[in-house]
Amino acid sequence: MLEYKKRELSPEQREELLRALKSRFEKNMNRHKSIEWAKLEAKLEANTEKLWSLNEMELTGGEPDVVGHDNKTGKYIFYDCSAESPKGRRHICYDREALESRKEHKPENSAIGMAATMGIELLTETQYRDLQKLGNFDTKTSSWLKTPSEIRKLGGAIFADFRYGNVFVYHNGVESYYGGRGVRCSIRI
Repeated sequence: MLEYKKRELSPEQREELLRALKSRFEKNMNRHKSIEWAKLEAKLEANTEKLWSLNEMELTGGEPDVVGHDNKTGKYIFYDCSAESPKGRRHICYDREALESRKEHKPENSAIGMAATMGIELLTETQYRDLQKLGNFDTKTSSWLKTPSEIRKLGGAIFADFRYGNVFVYHNGVESYYGGRGVRCSIRI
C-alpha cells in the first residue's frame, strides 16, 4: 500500500513563496484593491496544503496572484497572472482520455491531469474573461479552459486568448496540443 505523502513546503520554501507573493501583491494592487496583505498572509500560513499548490503554480511559471475574496466563504481567490500561459504548463492536451487516445507524438501530460496533481482548477470562460479585465494576458499564447461537459462529450474542448483588444474563445479536439497553448488555473484559500 502506498503511503500518502503530505504536501507541505519546508520553512525556507514557505518563506520564499510568501516573499514572492507579497512582492507581486504590492506591485499589482489593481488586482485586489480591497484586500489587506496581513489578513491574506494569515490565511495562507494556516493552509499549508494550499500553500503547496500555490508553490506548484509558481514553479510552473503561473505567477499566482490574489484576484478576489469570496465574502460568503471567506476564501481568497488566486489566478495564474503570468503575462503568457504558464511556461511549465504548455504543450499539453486537454485530459487523460485525450492523452491516451494519441497514437504518436504524445505530450507528457494533460491540462486536467496537471491541475489535479497540483490541487488547482482550470479557469472557466467567465473567470478567464474576468482575468482579462485586470490586464492583457495571452497576447502570444492561449490557454485551455474548463470545458462544458456537453462539448467534451463530443470530443472537443475550449481554449482562449487575447488578440486585437478582445478575448477570443475557440474550440479544438481534446487531443490537440501546441507549444503556445497551456493552462491557466485558480485556487481558493
